[in-house]
Amino acid sequence: MAGRFAGKVIVVTGGGSGIGRATALRFVDEGAAVVVADYNEAGARETVKLGGERGGADRLLAVRADVAQEADNAAMVGSALQRFGRLDFAYLNAGVGGAFGPIADTTAEEWDYTFSVLARGVFLGIKHCSLAMRKNPDGGAIVNTASIAGLVGGAGSHVYSAAKAAVVSLTSSVATELAPHRIRLNAVAPGTISTPLLHRGQPERIAPMLSRQPWPEHGAPEHIAGVVAFLCSDDARFITGETVVVDGGLIAQGVTLWGSGADNILLRRSGVNRGSTGEASIVRQPTTR
Repeated sequence: MAGRFAGKVIVVTGGGSGIGRATALRFVDEGAAVVVADYNEAGARETVKLGGERGGADRLLAVRADVAQEADNAAMVGSALQRFGRLDFAYLNAGVGGAFGPIADTTAEEWDYTFSVLARGVFLGIKHCSLAMRKNPDGGAIVNTASIAGLVGGAGSHVYSAAKAAVVSLTSSVATELAPHRIRLNAVAPGTISTPLLHRGQPERIAPMLSRQPWPEHGAPEHIAGVVAFLCSDDARFITGETVVVDGGLIAQGVTLWGSGADNILLRRSGVNRGSTGEASIVRQPTTR
């Protein structure tokens, strides 16, 4: 298969839907072999099916992975090496909406769950993927999904924002460690992107948020996929330790996606959003406002 990533292998976590799926399919189109990892195995298999329809059937593998578990990360990387013989790129994208609501109503268990997926999952992914990439003479590239919520206030719940800030910090600090091994580590910080994680099957419910960005085109998973492909390409070979904002100008104008102060809609309910994992989310009335 011709393409700038022909002969290369990438692992995509959270590849069963949304941004992860779009990125997996982008790399299939550009000739790479792709390991599609997701907690929701049915979603991963659907991505593989779609990739096969685009001519990449022999270059795709679906694996179930809970990114918060070290054994699953090791097995995910091992599957890539066993099936395709190497690992060149990783897109550590798996995510959930996580805990939301007033901080007084946030349980320690909901905080831990959010950080286990969004921050611990990235840490473990970097650890195991970089170990495999050290075997390559030309190193590799890892891209993490951060968020504008980790850069400014007003773009997410307090727990989600804190976890994504951790991803931004981890990206810059570990990049210096991996650079001598020719492994580049960057992150992408999406703004409002229309995905199942955000709209939960009701795209119309996020229309007000999409209308708040300056850029007239709504954010789509493919926009992020294009930036991830760039960061993995030789065109980005001198870029490491960076978080690239892809938000249609939201940060430039000031972000209050969910409202501000007492009008913040994230404070009207509390609970935990488990995204597209297939597990039920929890929503309850807050006891404080």
